[in-house]
Amino acid sequence: MRNKTTLRTAALASLAALVLAGCGESNSGSASGGNTAGGPDPDQALAGMEGKVYSTGPNGEVAIAPSELSLSDEELQKIKDMKATAAISFHETGGYWDTAQRAGMESQFKKMGIEVVAITDADFKPEKQISDLETIMAQKPDVLVSIPTDPTAMAQAYKEVADAGTTIVFAENAPDGMVAGKDYVGVVSADSRGNGVVSAHLLAKALGGKGKIGVMFHDADFFVTKQRYEAFMETIKEYPGIEVVVKQGLGGPDFVSESEKVASAMLLRNPDINGLWGPWDQYAEGAIVAARDAGRDDIAMTTIDLGENVAIDMVTGGIVKGLGSQRPYDQGVNEATLAAYGLLGKEAPAFVALPALPVTADNIAESWQQVYYQDPPEELAKVLAGG
Repeated sequence: MRNKTTLRTAALASLAALVLAGCGESNSGSASGGNTAGGPDPDQALAGMEGKVYSTGPNGEVAIAPSELSLSDEELQKIKDMKATAAISFHETGGYWDTAQRAGMESQFKKMGIEVVAITDADFKPEKQISDLETIMAQKPDVLVSIPTDPTAMAQAYKEVADAGTTIVFAENAPDGMVAGKDYVGVVSADSRGNGVVSAHLLAKALGGKGKIGVMFHDADFFVTKQRYEAFMETIKEYPGIEVVVKQGLGGPDFVSESEKVASAMLLRNPDINGLWGPWDQYAEGAIVAARDAGRDDIAMTTIDLGENVAIDMVTGGIVKGLGSQRPYDQGVNEATLAAYGLLGKEAPAFVALPALPVTADNIAESWQQVYYQDPPEELAKVLAGG
């Protein structure tokens, strides 16, 4: 989940200065972790999650592991002989997540001889995505991979794409009324519930199992973020020493600025809060600024999605203590592979999901490689090297 870069430039420049200025600092108080005050042992709980998927599909489908997808040499040659074309309709672009997912798709499409003819950004607006689909379909692509901005508002537009004979693979969610294996091939997703669970256990660990927390959530009908929020709330209840004292939804589109304002208000009105949570890293970016402005370096926060700013904050002893990460590059590879299933008429799973990855300051370098298939960006690399 990323917001558009052009909306964030000034806020992120300010944030980068803040987190880099904190290099070498360390927090004190309850945010430093320790034994839990009742409830499960977070480390054991996280270890028990390895390789597991907790999410179900948009229609309750059981998740199939990516390892179960395969194409034989003969099938690959059949795909290459088709000289097919593909289009990608994103809900938004401009961040590490969508960039990595695009790279994964493009890499796999290239191996299969499929040309990508269009990539669009809906700016999280259903009406814009409907227009994008009309533009895409003028090129008559054989394949469409898309992340729906709204499962209800977008349904008719996607049905028209399916009726035109285009093979559709969805990321994260599927439009209302559409049927896997009939209207589209299937859905490939991160384990949104698993990431919510990871972020809850990591926050409980950081708080030593006790404290009062503020929770920010995505105030929209978006399947992925609903799963993250619900899983976090269910899991944090397992820790009787932790109390959620305030919740607030954010509608966007400038989630960094909005989360800064909301987190500031939470800390002002509830000075006994020592923990925060948000459903993706832009919420944490805003909260980092809010906590600094309030002089609250004792706050512990967890979130979902591995971005550069939250990674720097973790390494430099800031408020972010950990996060659950998606695997967007691998997700893109599997979306393209599932599209091949559709072109071949091969029976495909309705829902494929990749397990969550717990990330803390101790494993950021290797996690970045695992998530994005590239070295950490320059500023993060400097901090990791002690610069």
